[in-house]
Amino acid sequence: VWKSISCWCESHWRPAEENLKTCSIMFTNSDEAVINKKLPKELLLRIFSFLDVVTLCRCAQVSRSWNVLALDGSNWQRIDLFDFQRDIEGRVVENISKRCGGFLRKLSLRGCQGVGDSALRTFSQNCRNIELLSLNGCTKITDSTCNSLSKFCPKLKHLDLASCTSITNLSLKALSEGCPLLEQLNISWCDQVTKDGIQALVRSCPGLKGLFLKGCTQLEDEALKHIGAHCPELVTLNLQTCSQITDDGLITICRGCHRLQSLCVSGCANITDAILHALGQNCPRLRILEVARCSQLTDVGFTTLARNCHELEKMDLEECVQITDGTLIQLSIHCPRLQVLSLSHCELITDDGIRHLGSGPCAHDRLEVIELDNCPLITDASLEHLKNCHSLDRIELYDCQQITRAGIKRLRTHLPNIKVHAYFAPVTPPPSVGGSRQRFCRCCVLL
Repeated sequence: VWKSISCWCESHWRPAEENLKTCSIMFTNSDEAVINKKLPKELLLRIFSFLDVVTLCRCAQVSRSWNVLALDGSNWQRIDLFDFQRDIEGRVVENISKRCGGFLRKLSLRGCQGVGDSALRTFSQNCRNIELLSLNGCTKITDSTCNSLSKFCPKLKHLDLASCTSITNLSLKALSEGCPLLEQLNISWCDQVTKDGIQALVRSCPGLKGLFLKGCTQLEDEALKHIGAHCPELVTLNLQTCSQITDDGLITICRGCHRLQSLCVSGCANITDAILHALGQNCPRLRILEVARCSQLTDVGFTTLARNCHELEKMDLEECVQITDGTLIQLSIHCPRLQVLSLSHCELITDDGIRHLGSGPCAHDRLEVIELDNCPLITDASLEHLKNCHSLDRIELYDCQQITRAGIKRLRTHLPNIKVHAYFAPVTPPPSVGGSRQRFCRCCVLL
């Protein structure tokens, strides 16, 4: 069964070649090697449990006894085949399932486009204790796979089906019937899913803590109302580019999911400050908020949010074009844990807002990333205000016309390890004096 897998690993694994040659000499097929006599098999088995999939396959070729130990199912509880995604075919998954059986708990086939429904049916039948399964990018997967998982894998807790675009409501209904312990589901870009599938899922899986619905463009407020009514344990919700949702659906989420810590609604252009008020009133544990391109949000909403959600760590406010320094003042006062802040294309932000942020409680030990791309009012003075942010690791300054090289150089004298991403257009030299020959800047010469 494992001969094909061993050969596959042989063609992909080269490190420590000399050590393996030595091992081949020390551990012959006679199995009389000292290590096999001195160490109990239980201890050798424990040592093998720390090895990755490739190293285990190599060890399995050393001797008969090592073959038995290396391929023991207890060593194959967690497998990630992402590094070999182009080579994984259905038969490999079937072989793994037969070898691992009930031992396997976690399997990642992320990006393995050669794996289809048939192999995963065999897998489901053999690995009934699977708890975490990633099929992200396995584009051959259809509803048939979810039917198999529902029938044979009742202990499944985490399932990633992102970019499996053939998945429909039938998959969610099947999972709701056979996988009641489901805690995290990723169906991002499965754009055939509608409110009917969401309704079936959340009614039978009340323990859901993470839902990733990015790019599920058919979802409307009705789907969110089902989530809000049936998922009190929800911690993470991603609705990026679900462009049909409005305040009504999200307010239901806020009122029903008080444990919410991470919300992404970037690209949901219909939402207003009502969402920020609802989050502030109902979700005090919020840590991550991504509202990029939500252009109707204003300082009024962010003031309510900041005054009530003191655990905020990451905020993406890119293209929230109505916010001003007022939002930064409130964040600097009320959000001492802020680590990552994106203000790109927030064209009303000025040096004064950055000054408040740089003197706030998050500045000295917390703030790690600040993005200020296309903020035309920002000058070198802002960099001076950030020089005491000792944890600052990265700053984005693309197309900030008033930022200079000298200002960046001064910032680096205080923060020598900071990554500064900026762009300065080449300066075209003045026309030559006293000559008829036309001069070009270097960029023009190259072009």
